Amino acid sequence: MIRIILAAMLMSSSVAAHELTPTYFNFKPSYIEGVSITTVELWNRRDDAEYYEIYVADKDWGRIPFATRDRIIRLPHLSREKINIYVKQEDKARVEFICSSSKQLKSDVKSTGIKSTICSRIER
Repeated sequence: MIRIILAAMLMSSSVAAHELTPTYFNFKPSYIEGVSITTVELWNRRDDAEYYEIYVADKDWGRIPFATRDRIIRLPHLSREKINIYVKQEDKARVEFICSSSKQLKSDVKSTGIKSTICSRIER
């Protein structure tokens, strides 16, 4: 009986996270020689988080150098932002994931403290 009640509670609760699209991305040549570009869109559905870090990772989750306008983005609740990611041609073959991770302010004492990380994978 307790399992049924717990299952009903889990199914009736809602979870809000941020989204990173597209799920599978491709790189294109950019206007800069030796650099490739892709664009992802970040959408904040969380009302308790406004800051997100963007990073690029390989298949072993090691960080890969990249360029973008801002690595930490302020994104208010229910806002969207398109982000251009630039990667050197020699690093492009190692790229496996583009990820966004929520960031909490140290002074934010009312938040839940839950960190969410969402990743998109390269289309091969």
